Amino acid sequence: MRHRKEAGKARIVAVAALPTRFGRFTILGIKGKRPGEEAVAIVHGRTNGKRAVLVRVHSQCLTGDVFTSQRCDCRAQLEHSLRKISKERAGVVLYLPQEGRGIGLINKLKAYELQDQGLDTVEANRRLGFAVDSRDYDFAASALRAMGIRSVRLLSNNPDKVQQLESGGVPVVERVPCQPRTSRHSRSYLLTKKNKLGHLLRRL
Repeated sequence: MRHRKEAGKARIVAVAALPTRFGRFTILGIKGKRPGEEAVAIVHGRTNGKRAVLVRVHSQCLTGDVFTSQRCDCRAQLEHSLRKISKERAGVVLYLPQEGRGIGLINKLKAYELQDQGLDTVEANRRLGFAVDSRDYDFAASALRAMGIRSVRLLSNNPDKVQQLESGGVPVVERVPCQPRTSRHSRSYLLTKKNKLGHLLRRL
């Protein structure tokens, strides 16, 4: 597999094989020009062709992805995406360090405290003085372009993510729903996503 080494702000700085229980992937380290701009891409197949590539842009979630928390659907979405991408001709999980919708790990844990007192995720972020969702996908778009990706089929329920990627120069030709089975513990979290953040969730 060959990748362009630089495009715009983002450049690929490391490439290695990554065998997983979902199949064999290649892992890329991607950095930008500004401090803190970095991402990991988990790639299956060739991404620099003319076809739209199946892509999941996934924000880091230590509690869910690593510690299997059932407060959210993050790990379920990540595994669902890897499973689907492994069956495609080409696909990517772009993993971004945007913990807690962009507020950082410690602030996310403070938000958890507030949620334990009855606030939802949106209310907790606001109580802490943050935006409802602080994530930015401009660097994500640049990273996808660095991989030679011209257009994507985006695994997402988030219309804001679609709009931001397109504004960043990556056309989204299809939004592919990303709603795996989840625990009853995440039901209120998902309802908040649907009712207050506009996520396109079909079943709850």
